[in-house]
Amino acid sequence: MSESNFVDYVKIYCRSGKGGAGSTHFHREKFVPKGGPDGGDGGRGGHVVLRGNRNYWTLIHLKYARHVFAGDGGCGSGSRSFGKDGIDKVIEVPCGTVAYDADTGDFICEIVSDREEFILLKGGRGGLGNWHFRSATKQTPRYAQPGEARTEKTVVLQLKVLADVGLVGFPNAGKSTLLSVLSAAKPEIADYPFTTLVPNLGIVPYHEHKSFVMADIPGIIEGAAEGKGLGLRFLRHIERNSLLLFLVPANSSSIAEEYEVLLNELRKYNPELLEKQRVLAISKCDIIEEIQMKQMKKTLPKDIPVLFISSVTGWGIPELKDLLWTELCKETNIFGDNIARQPMKTDRDEDEDALFNFAE
Repeated sequence: MSESNFVDYVKIYCRSGKGGAGSTHFHREKFVPKGGPDGGDGGRGGHVVLRGNRNYWTLIHLKYARHVFAGDGGCGSGSRSFGKDGIDKVIEVPCGTVAYDADTGDFICEIVSDREEFILLKGGRGGLGNWHFRSATKQTPRYAQPGEARTEKTVVLQLKVLADVGLVGFPNAGKSTLLSVLSAAKPEIADYPFTTLVPNLGIVPYHEHKSFVMADIPGIIEGAAEGKGLGLRFLRHIERNSLLLFLVPANSSSIAEEYEVLLNELRKYNPELLEKQRVLAISKCDIIEEIQMKQMKKTLPKDIPVLFISSVTGWGIPELKDLLWTELCKETNIFGDNIARQPMKTDRDEDEDALFNFAE
């Protein structure tokens, strides 16, 4: 995916359709000069709907379409004819999109699966025709109900990529190289920090036609949770990963210290990230001797699995795939469905239908 085509943040102005007005009409025929009321109801205004689409990988199609208007409902007419419903406006978004209220910052919804829909803004209900207001004492009501007004809201859409394994490491730690070796992805690789500027996804094949998805995000530096570097912008992409693969190069001054710095940045950003499964891989092991590896093992963390690998020579890569698959299976239910892709718990406010008072 081209870097210029990756858009994971957009702000759009949405407006639903207003409801159509009810009709004030009386039945008239050749031999019925004074028939009763037969005004029909107005049509419903169009909804603004978010729909997940697995064929989208970015929000670029919404970058320059920032005004979304649904259609208005039609007015009712005689013979109790209903007005036409307004046309719904469907916004196709990639799976993993989260919507927030741009004014208050409140969470609205999240779309995590294909064809999943959420009504972002409800269209106004159509007004009732005068036929509904007839009674024994008021047989010719000369009034009808107007339709509900349209609603509007500015919404922020953020994309959080869906992947099973998320690569976490400092810039130039070898994350993109590892992704290119494990999968068919072709991220940009160079010998300087911040070569990766946007997240990259790759499908890692495994035995018996099995596979899992790995995500490479831009490197994290100390202070990323406060906005330094590019980490703050892209840290949200690892919130949906079921397993975090920490990558620290073998030529680091202190592998344990670098790992703690990365862990601390995740803790500052979102403490729930520490509840995920973690694996530590020591990359670039082709530049050190076996004696140095033995010395490193004494200083490595004891609470997570650790592997020594080399993406250039392929040393330790099969063992890494086996370990990742084993750890992923720990997050799998008895039916074999990955449950870790479910979104992280967030407070939600249930929408309540506004009361529509019938006024004469």
